[in-house]
Amino acid sequence: MNPALVCLTEAGATLARRIGGEVHGLAGRVASPDIAFSDTVAHVAGLFASGRPVVGFCAAGILVRAVAPLLDDKKREPPLLAVSADGTHVVPLLGGHRGANALAREISAKLGGVAAITTAGDVMLGVSLDEPPPGWRIANPDAIKGLAAGLLSGEGVRLEGDLAWLAGLPQDTQAKRSVRATHLADAGSADRLVYHPPLLALGIGAERGVAVEEVADLARRALADAGLAPLAVACVVSLDLKSDEAAILALAEALDVPARFFPHTTLAAQEGRVSDPSEIVRAAVGTPSVAEAAALAAAGPDGRLVVAKRKSARATCAVALAAAPIDAGAVGRARGHLDIVGIGPGLSGWRTPEAGAAIASAEHVVGYGLYLDLVADLIGAKPRHETGLGDETGRVERALALAAEGKRVALVCSGDAGIYALATLAFERIDRGAPEWRRISVRVAPGISALQAAAARLGAPLGHDFCAISLSDLLTPVADIERRLAAAAAGDFVIAFYNPASQRRTALLPRAREILLAARGADTPVALARNLGREGESVRVVRLGDDWTGSVDMLTLVLVGSTATRRIELAGQVRLYTPRGYARKEQA
Repeated sequence: MNPALVCLTEAGATLARRIGGEVHGLAGRVASPDIAFSDTVAHVAGLFASGRPVVGFCAAGILVRAVAPLLDDKKREPPLLAVSADGTHVVPLLGGHRGANALAREISAKLGGVAAITTAGDVMLGVSLDEPPPGWRIANPDAIKGLAAGLLSGEGVRLEGDLAWLAGLPQDTQAKRSVRATHLADAGSADRLVYHPPLLALGIGAERGVAVEEVADLARRALADAGLAPLAVACVVSLDLKSDEAAILALAEALDVPARFFPHTTLAAQEGRVSDPSEIVRAAVGTPSVAEAAALAAAGPDGRLVVAKRKSARATCAVALAAAPIDAGAVGRARGHLDIVGIGPGLSGWRTPEAGAAIASAEHVVGYGLYLDLVADLIGAKPRHETGLGDETGRVERALALAAEGKRVALVCSGDAGIYALATLAFERIDRGAPEWRRISVRVAPGISALQAAAARLGAPLGHDFCAISLSDLLTPVADIERRLAAAAAGDFVIAFYNPASQRRTALLPRAREILLAARGADTPVALARNLGREGESVRVVRLGDDWTGSVDMLTLVLVGSTATRRIELAGQVRLYTPRGYARKEQA
């Protein structure tokens, strides 16, 4: 399960190392952890939101408070456990039937302690009826309560099918209640609990742009006519060229199973097993069969077709039955996924749960080294792909290439991913680049931009209309930048300057100051915010008329007030605000 072992003291870390695994330690309290963190609540919440099992070597209350805002669906919550300071008690707090109870037993065995399990089924029966093996699903979960009550009162049960994991239950061939494992359609009853093992692979072939409803109806009818249970479908499978086909993805989502894809060479190798090879299909995509071949490839060498190819106007469907439960994660490959993640200025408290979850759930993380260091607690031992500060294109193309291989990738940006960051470049490269890049899924996770962080530190300088201008002429002609500066000056906007100066670019910031001085007074407040949310943060307020441009670098955000921006002093600290006219409205 690869749990994160979260330790707040060196004593806790000592216990964690006895268990073995990835030790997450509180900075300054734990020596040489695998992952260091500074904000316990934010760190635990980020791990939990990403679906990562968490074992806290600390008081249970700390863990409960950290995850409380995230609790909404117990069926999707990862295991959360607390280990007492002396290791004598391991308490599954959440996810008992999602692996927490089993993990508690494993940890307590290694520490010589006790697993404090409270769920009745586990305690009395030694097994959780609502926690079947991975991939198995329950046709009628409402029957569990009655069955468990009967077993706890001393009744026996009849087992039908391959239910080795329930072999420890008291069995009685004459019992009223039964448990059945089958890939066939069976709704069960109050006295018959039905499990569906993941034995079916549903293969789909489709023309580009086929309607979602057409594919869904074809698959539904194919399963129903053969008397097969949709809950026994382990995965929806097809050719890798179809990994972005909306109808196939929607079908997998409707069935709540993974969509997996094969290269044409793998499907072509199934030719001797398929019932209806097509030379027309071979000429088009390199394999004489898609639906049947994909289903058989997923079911393995001992699998067999139970539904031969069926056709609709623009799609085909086939179903194969495997000899043993299918591990969908080992079938073909997934559709690649790219999260373009804005991590904010760097402070962990300014990082959104969505951003933390995206990084924690990624298989590969790509970014500039400094930014990756800021989220090292979430990256852990995952592969890091670093490029230099100016190699934005290299970073984006590396992330896209990994995603095109079926990987789950996080591309890390500072601030907000869509504000002077890599989201725009990523979509541009997809638009103009390799065809396989268009087949990946892309999501942008927003972050707190530097202008928002600076404004928060200063008070409310962005209280009225504002704009942002990049002073980098690497991608934008100087004439365009000066035209925008003049327009912003004429419009009397509060202005945030990004990329204000570097070792090689020093001329445009003084020029911007000149343009603004021609339109607003020398006393106009200017904020210089450097290293926001990071070690060495500084925020100072100067006058537009002062000589301050030489102290600015690429780590500085420059915020220039409008003619309406006001400066006030609170407890010796200079604050800025730009009124929206409320005072004038009240006077009127």
